[in-house]
Amino acid sequence: MSIISDIVESTKAIIKGMSVTFSYIPKEKWTVQYPEEPVTMQPRYRGQHLLHVDELGREKCVACFLCAAACPSDCIYIIAADDPRAPEERTGVDERFAQVYNIDYGRCIFCGYCVEACPKDAITHGYNFELSVYNRADLLKTKDDLLITKQKQSPNYRVAFADEDVDSEYKEV
Repeated sequence: MSIISDIVESTKAIIKGMSVTFSYIPKEKWTVQYPEEPVTMQPRYRGQHLLHVDELGREKCVACFLCAAACPSDCIYIIAADDPRAPEERTGVDERFAQVYNIDYGRCIFCGYCVEACPKDAITHGYNFELSVYNRADLLKTKDDLLITKQKQSPNYRVAFADEDVDSEYKEV
């Protein structure tokens, strides 16, 4: 008697599972044909970092090392330098600037602590998500790679509007 009841219960479970599977067949698909169609990114997405400049094109980073201290994965490397020139001729907005600013994306966990720690809003997360490389050494991004004036952004994304919901797992079709 127990074998027959096990078979009946197993059959019920299979029918219940297959009914859920078959209920999704007529629904609209959420597959994005990347890279032909752009991917929609949330406004809060944390992509590749951006080092910002002010209105005059000077770097905002003053090499205070707060971002490197806040980083739990220890992936930010900074070397500070002093620039005693006149304020109009300086590389950065302050007398001190980051001569070397490296982020190792092989170690970065995109937590955003570096962005929160920066007192000058010199570093933020961008929307660039195409970070794949063939060599691990290419994951080390230098200041030239991170500066907003020199960074090449991917054309294959668009940022969602603030009132637009793009989370597919919560969206009803």
